[in-house]
Amino acid sequence: MNERDAQVVLITGASSGIGRICAETLDAQGYRVYGTSRKPPDEVACGFRLLQMDINDSESVAAGVQTILDETGRIDVAVNNAGFGYGGAVEDTSIDEAKAIFEANFFGVLRVCRAVLPTMRKQRRGLIVNVSSIGGLMGLPYQGLYCATKFAVEGMSEALRMEVKPFGVHVTILEPGDIHTPFTANRRNTAASQTHETYREPYQRALAKIEADEIGGDSPEVVAKALLHIVRQRNPKPRYIVGPFYEKLAVWVKSFLPATIFEKIIMKNYNV
Repeated sequence: MNERDAQVVLITGASSGIGRICAETLDAQGYRVYGTSRKPPDEVACGFRLLQMDINDSESVAAGVQTILDETGRIDVAVNNAGFGYGGAVEDTSIDEAKAIFEANFFGVLRVCRAVLPTMRKQRRGLIVNVSSIGGLMGLPYQGLYCATKFAVEGMSEALRMEVKPFGVHVTILEPGDIHTPFTANRRNTAASQTHETYREPYQRALAKIEADEIGGDSPEVVAKALLHIVRQRNPKPRYIVGPFYEKLAVWVKSFLPATIFEKIIMKNYNV
């Protein structure tokens, strides 16, 4: 067994969607994969090792990481994939709802990073892949708090990358665009978005476009293929964008178009 095949990989949110496909892909390539899920492992049938771990709970994260270390003595790759989406206007998002999505999408990532880094630094090697989104590179209407969590992950990841590079640890950001997964069906709506007349109609128009794009989006296999490519790199790049061509183009266009013009394009796209 060569070094690549012996690598131990932790992937959060691996019971379905992108996380599950990524876990299955790396497992099939000979990596020793540990996925995590909030559900008990016996409720989810899969070929890789699945641990029950709640990224919202520091003790649960620490216990999950310790289980991997007890069984393997190492962690080579940590993929922070778990999270969820909230739909609704920023004004219609309560503070409690905002805290809930930050708890999972940002603080969950931070918990896992803090849990695996002592081992990676001691090993003098390791890779952290933080799954962000195209929405981490541009604000999208009626996805404001989701975008905010991904913007936060982007900033933290850039800083962390510089801090841990001297210890032989790499940090990279994986930014999927529209991918066809259960994420669409599992999106939560802010409570006020169901009753607040001011935003209800434009939100419904935007949500219809959002869901159509996701349902018609790429297969999660393209993300798994990108992750496999990242894991195989000796020096992975700071970020990798994965998704339909027009979304990659939008990221590039944003870099040189006047902000007001780009904003009009986004608003037209989402029918607001």
